[in-house]
Amino acid sequence: MNKPYVRLDRDNAVVLLVDHQAGLLSLVRDVDPDRMKNNVLALADAAKFFKLPTILTTSFETGPNGPLMPELKALFPDAPYIARPGQINAWDNEDFVKAIKATGKKQLIIAGVVTEVCVAFPALSAIEEGFDVFVVADASGTFNEMTRDAAWDRMSAAGAQMMTWFGMACELHRDWRNDIEGLAALCANHIPDYRNLMTSYNSFSAQR
Repeated sequence: MNKPYVRLDRDNAVVLLVDHQAGLLSLVRDVDPDRMKNNVLALADAAKFFKLPTILTTSFETGPNGPLMPELKALFPDAPYIARPGQINAWDNEDFVKAIKATGKKQLIIAGVVTEVCVAFPALSAIEEGFDVFVVADASGTFNEMTRDAAWDRMSAAGAQMMTWFGMACELHRDWRNDIEGLAALCANHIPDYRNLMTSYNSFSAQR
């Protein structure tokens, strides 16, 4: 039975950035490092653009998992930052769950490393507690395509919606007329081909 279309709502969504840590990022092989970093920062910039509450968390950062991407700390200096002392599933950390519930939002936009653990475990736990979960697939990564696909299948079967950061941004924005320049800049900053499109459009418009 098909489920009804549940749209992302900028007034009801919170972004969870889970374990984008230096050590874990070095394990990612299903997407190249430059593209992975670009996608994570695109998601982060989208969260800022839409003024979505954002929560950062790390797993055992004093160990081999390493520190959080410094760019994320810089982008969200005032966001809740949950350094989990050992819990593999972020949902097992009370402070993380409290921070989410304190926002009052029911739609969780989640991305992390690695996909089948750091993303899948809290995503499945949140679904069990009645949240709508949207996984940003291209801002998450893992060892290989087989591992990734198994994680995607598991989350999808449980009810998670798989998305990309670009799809997420467009669904949140709803209508170009809400802010043409803002959405265009967000896309152009992270999609080279889109920057080419906007350069062409701006040049054409200037000649009219």
